[in-house]
Amino acid sequence: MRINEHVLNLESSYLFSLIGQKVNKHKLERGNQNVLNLGIGDVTLPLAPVVVEAMANAVAEMGAPDSFRGYGDEQGYLFLRQAVCGYYRKKNVELSEQEIFIGDGAKSDLGNILDLFSKDNTVLISDPTYPVYVDTNKMDGRNIVYVEGTVENHFLPLPDRNLQADIIYLCSPNNPTGAVYTKEQLQMWVDYALDNSAIILFDSCYERFIQNRDLPTSIYEINGAKECAIEFCSLSKTAGFTGVRCGYTIVPKELIRDGASLNALWLRRQSTKFNGVSYITQRGAAAVFSDQGLLQTEENIQYYMENARLITQRLDSLGIWYVGGVNAPYVWMKCPDDMTSWEYFDHLLSSAHVIGTPGSGFGSKGEGFFRLTSFARRRDIIAALERF
Repeated sequence: MRINEHVLNLESSYLFSLIGQKVNKHKLERGNQNVLNLGIGDVTLPLAPVVVEAMANAVAEMGAPDSFRGYGDEQGYLFLRQAVCGYYRKKNVELSEQEIFIGDGAKSDLGNILDLFSKDNTVLISDPTYPVYVDTNKMDGRNIVYVEGTVENHFLPLPDRNLQADIIYLCSPNNPTGAVYTKEQLQMWVDYALDNSAIILFDSCYERFIQNRDLPTSIYEINGAKECAIEFCSLSKTAGFTGVRCGYTIVPKELIRDGASLNALWLRRQSTKFNGVSYITQRGAAAVFSDQGLLQTEENIQYYMENARLITQRLDSLGIWYVGGVNAPYVWMKCPDDMTSWEYFDHLLSSAHVIGTPGSGFGSKGEGFFRLTSFARRRDIIAALERF
C-alpha cells in the first residue's frame, strides 16, 4: 500500500492555525485582551424565519409515517431544482431541472468535479485565489499555471493568449479580493475557453452581494457560456447556511467534450459517490428562493454590506488602497508602509487588538495585502474601526 504522493506534497494548512496561535499568545500576554475579528469567514446572523419554519415543518414530516422520506434523488429533490430554475429565470437565464445538481456546498463540488477530467489537463488559476482550487488539483498532480492579480488590473486578471489551459477557475465576486468581473471581461474569458476547448469552473457563491445590477451574477449571462462553463453556488454566505450545508452545481446539456455529455457524466458520478442532501435541508433551501425567503435573506445581506461600507469608509479616510467591499463582503487592502502581510497582522494585533487575514495565505501575489470581511457583528465592526 502506498499513499498518493501528491497528497504528501501538499503544504500544511498553516494559515489559520498560525493565526490562532498568535491570537492565543497575544491574549495570554495582554491579560485576555478583547480581540476583534475582521478576518472571520463565517456568517454571524441566524437563518431567515421562513427557512426555520420550512425546516421545522420538514422535521415534523419526517416524524410521521405518512410523510416520512428515505433516500432522495442524488440530483436533488425536484421542488428545489425547480426553485433554482425559477431564481435563474429572474436573471433571464433559462435552465432545465436536469441541469441542476443539489449538493452540500460549493466547496465539495468544486473538488469533486475533477473526477470528470484527466489528470493530464493543465489548470489555470488566478493568484491570489481561494486555496481549494489549488489544493484539489495538486492532490491529483495536475499542472497549474497562474494569471496574476495586481493593483494595475484591480485583481481582475484577463486571459493571456500565450497560455494554454484546459480547466479555468473563475470566482466573481472574488474570494479573497472582493473584485467583480464585468460582462465584457467575462466575455473575454468565455471566448478564450471556447477557442481552447477549455472548461470554466465558475464560482458564484457571493453573487447576491452584487449591488450594481449592471454586473453579471451568473456566467450564463454571457454569450456562449453554456458551451464551456460549469457554475457552482452555495447558500452558505447568502442565506447563512454555513452550518446547514446546501448548494448547487449547474452543468448545461450543451457542454460536450470528447464526444461525451458532462451533464450525463456528472449525474453518473454523483449517483455513484453521493447520496444527496437531507430532505430537511432541501426544504429550507427551497424556502430561500421563495419571495419571502429572498426578502428576508436580503436583509441579512444588506446588514453585511453596510458593515463593508463602514470598513471602506474608514480605509478611504486613512488613504489606504483597496478593492472589494462595494459588491462583495470582502475588502482587500494594501498593507500600509510597505509591510508584509504578516508584519501588518502582527502590527494590527499588537496595537489595535484587531485581526484580519494575511494576503500571502492566498498566494504569492497576495503578499503585501490583507483581507478584511464584513461578516462580524456590527458592534464589533464599529469597535474595530475605532481602533484603526
